Amino acid sequence: MSIRVQNITKTFGNQKALNDVSFSISKGEIVGFLGPNGAGKSTMMRVLTTYHQADFGEAVVNGFDVQKATTAVQKSIGYLPEHNPLYLEMYVKEYLAFNAAVYQVTKERVIEVIAKTGLGPEAHKKIGQLSKGYRQRVGLAAALLHDPDVLILDEPTTGLDPNQLIEIRKLIREIGKEKTILLSTHIMKEVEAVCDRVIIINKGQVVADKKLEDLREAEQQIIEVEFDYRVEEVLLNQLPGVTSVTNTGGFVYEIVFNTSKDMRPAVFDFAHDNQLKTLQLSRKSKNLESLFTELTN
Repeated sequence: MSIRVQNITKTFGNQKALNDVSFSISKGEIVGFLGPNGAGKSTMMRVLTTYHQADFGEAVVNGFDVQKATTAVQKSIGYLPEHNPLYLEMYVKEYLAFNAAVYQVTKERVIEVIAKTGLGPEAHKKIGQLSKGYRQRVGLAAALLHDPDVLILDEPTTGLDPNQLIEIRKLIREIGKEKTILLSTHIMKEVEAVCDRVIIINKGQVVADKKLEDLREAEQQIIEVEFDYRVEEVLLNQLPGVTSVTNTGGFVYEIVFNTSKDMRPAVFDFAHDNQLKTLQLSRKSKNLESLFTELTN
C-alpha cells in the first residue's frame, strides 16, 4: 500500500479542516482528490507531505508514518504544491542542478528528468521567461529528481491554457505508469482525463471513493451540440438511447443518453443526414458531475 490514511483530523482554530478522513491508495494508482474550494484537499496533502501535523489519526506513506519518520516520508515523496515556488531568475538547468545537489543525485539524473518532462528546448532559459505550462513542467521535474515512489500534485493544471492542459495531462499519465499519484483538483475533467479512481471530499470529510471504471459502467452522458439551425426536439429524441433533450439557448442542445457508449458520432451523423452544420460538439460525464454536485452542495 503506497498511502494509508486512517481517521485523520486537523483543526485550525475553530475550523475543522479534516474530520475523521480515511482512505488508502495502492501502488501504481492515479487517484483524483476532488472537492470544492476549501474542502480540505490541500490540508490533507500537507499532512501527507509532513508540512502539517494531524491532531488525531494516522497517515503512512510507503510504509513510513508521517509523524514518526518525516525524513523517510519526504525522501519517498515528490510534491508539486498548488502555488509552484520557483526561482524565476535562475535558469531551468541551473535550478534543477541546485535541487539535485539538495537531494544528492547525479547530474545525469538532471538530464534524464529534463528529457522525461520535455524541458529540453527550454533548459537554457530563465524560469521567468517560461510559459505557465513550462513552469509546471519545471515543478514536476524538481519533484521527480530523487525518483520518488509517490507523487502528490496539488492543482497541477491551474491557470493553464487548453494546449498546456493537454500537455500536462499527457505528462502526468506517462509518469503514472511508474509512480503512484495523488492528484488534487476541483476540475472533474482532470480526473476523467488522467485518473483511475476518484475520492471526493467535502467540508473535511470523504463523501465518495469510486473507481472511474465503475462510474463509467453505469454512466449517463450529456452531449452538448450547437447546430447552424433550429431543430425540433422531437427529432433529436428519436436518437437511440436518448432520455431527454433540452434547448439551452439559440441553436444549442443538451442531449442526455442512457449509455456509456460515446454518442457524438451518432449526433454528428444526425446533423449530416438532416443537412445541418455542427458548430460545437462535446461530451460530459453526467454521472461524475451529478455525483459531485449531489455530494458537495
